[in-house]
Amino acid sequence: MSATGSLYIVATPIGNLADITLRALEVLKSVDLIAAEDTRNTGRLLSHYEIGTRCVAVHDHNEQQKIAWLEQQLLDGKNIALVSDAGTPLINDPGYHLVSAFRAKGYSVVPIPGACAAITALSVAGLATDRFLYEGFLPAKTKARQERLNELRQEPRTVVFYESPHRILDSLVDIVTCLGAERELVLARELTKTFETIQSLPAQQLLDWVKADPNQQKGEMVLMVAGYQKAQQQLPVEALDTLKLLQVELPLKKAAALTAKIYGLKKNALYDYGLKQGE
Repeated sequence: MSATGSLYIVATPIGNLADITLRALEVLKSVDLIAAEDTRNTGRLLSHYEIGTRCVAVHDHNEQQKIAWLEQQLLDGKNIALVSDAGTPLINDPGYHLVSAFRAKGYSVVPIPGACAAITALSVAGLATDRFLYEGFLPAKTKARQERLNELRQEPRTVVFYESPHRILDSLVDIVTCLGAERELVLARELTKTFETIQSLPAQQLLDWVKADPNQQKGEMVLMVAGYQKAQQQLPVEALDTLKLLQVELPLKKAAALTAKIYGLKKNALYDYGLKQGE
């Protein structure tokens, strides 16, 4: 009986085909089977490098059904490479169920590192990268998208989103609404490809720039948001929201005192803020 095979998680180029690693090419040539998110896309990569390894489709709609069959391939001693359409598998791509199941059963799962759009974009964004938050895609519906952005409005880390061409304008509008017109954004579009664009602007200016040029509404996009920076002596957004709610039922002085007690703030600062809002 042959030894159990291994599953290789192979990163592939996000655009420029020359960005594939030598190790990735070696693995794709030597494995018995390639599990690909889209066999047509992967076929173009394999053809470019004259690799004839057999491909099977493993994507969001069939991944869990394929696990048993792929496990049998490993039990038969075959090695498998998992690839997505572009970049590192499982990073907003299929593969989670497969990797989770195989690791739980003790099979060998081997990473073959390489391109990742989020990391590539961060490396050239000029935003803080010592700590960052990867959020994948924002919700498709406006209400859910705004709710998520409101949850992130005081996130101090750089936030990284993937975005699609048909939603980029709506997402930028909601970012302006929820995070403010001055929040610094970086849009990295078509990374490593012919029409690569990396633009840094405050949110409203970036929205206007994308609106003005339909070409900037096309292609693969990474949208990065600078982390929230608390201005000196700035009152927390949550406290201001609470103050506004309490003012509906209470005099400003009482509302400011209660809000200060809840959040451990100085009531005079809240009272002054309330007065300015009423001017």
